[in-house]
Amino acid sequence: MKRLIVLLGPTGVGKTALSLNLAEHYHSTIISADSRQFYKGLEIGTAAPTADQLLRVPHYLVGMLDINDYYSASEFERDALNIIDDLHKKHDVVIASGGSMMYIDALCNGIDDVPTIDENLRKELFQLYEQEGLEPIRAQLKVLDPVFYDEVDLKNHKRVIHALEVCLMTGKPYSSFRTKTKKERPFQIIKVGLMRDREELYDRINKRTDEMMDLGFLKEAEKFYPQRHLNSLNTVGYKELFKYLDGEWTLDFAIEKIKQSTRIYSRKQMTWFKRDKEIYWINLSEVSESEALKKIISISGC
Repeated sequence: MKRLIVLLGPTGVGKTALSLNLAEHYHSTIISADSRQFYKGLEIGTAAPTADQLLRVPHYLVGMLDINDYYSASEFERDALNIIDDLHKKHDVVIASGGSMMYIDALCNGIDDVPTIDENLRKELFQLYEQEGLEPIRAQLKVLDPVFYDEVDLKNHKRVIHALEVCLMTGKPYSSFRTKTKKERPFQIIKVGLMRDREELYDRINKRTDEMMDLGFLKEAEKFYPQRHLNSLNTVGYKELFKYLDGEWTLDFAIEKIKQSTRIYSRKQMTWFKRDKEIYWINLSEVSESEALKKIISISGC
């Protein structure tokens, strides 16, 4: 049977290096499951594959979107499955690698078929959010879908806005579309989670942030400063540097906040992934990358 190896884990853990070695072992390719690496121009801030790494192994779904583009987990599921179907004609094993929890879940388990949202409605709601904040949107959602209102993280503006979009588009509660039914895939999925001891992971995150700044992360953020309101830029690193460019924070403080926010995000990722009992975990604080590679090859059975 054809296989999909999904290499996942928190940011900064070392997925990139291991995914490259794994793809080279299988003479295969890598599909990115990092929702911010989909966008062109955000290479430094998202730690996207470098030009040399792209030459080593072909990558899919990297840098294929403009920062103005909207791209959902359901669209990712559709595109990734089409790519995998095509790649499996040539390769027995395909690699997916990333840390975006909902996108990995959509790829492995499927996502409910939610109606496509009218672009004008989306712009209206985001304009309302920018002008008046999230409270009026939450109030509408509470009336139209009290079930989802009680479940959702009410501070997560993207999820709250998307749920209201569906309610207004369809006249039905967003919760009515969420069946959570796992979809069957025509290939075997092997999920491998990478982790490290917390202090080591935090040290890697801090050092990587400094390296990103040395590579020109601030200049990259400055280039996109006029578009800072876009959803694609509402992510760790850019948000903090925009605060510096706004004159609210010093650069040193912004850099420390990037490190702190990234560490917090890594904990959220691990909390999410730890709920999945199908993940085979490898602690890179306990084994070398070469040993980890051998373990993955072994559990993949090919």
